[in-house]
Amino acid sequence: MKIEFKKPAVKALNSMDRPTKERIKAAIEGLTKKPPEGDIKPMEGSKDGTMRLRVGKYRVLFRFEDDGSLEILLILDIGPRGDIYK
Repeated sequence: MKIEFKKPAVKALNSMDRPTKERIKAAIEGLTKKPPEGDIKPMEGSKDGTMRLRVGKYRVLFRFEDDGSLEILLILDIGPRGDIYK
């Protein structure tokens, strides 16, 4: 499985302190396992399969995509609980 990050997710990760960044990266790695690990819920009203992963007070918005023979984990955005859903 390949992990791809959208620009807002990269920007959010780069602005975090090291311990938080490592915790979020470890949680994202857990998504690559079968079955995915973590506190995962589908986003209400999402038609494209977007889900959220809870990592403490942060949320990671992601979805799985299939590119022929390769499965892709697309990280859309990362942010604090109150701001990420706006």
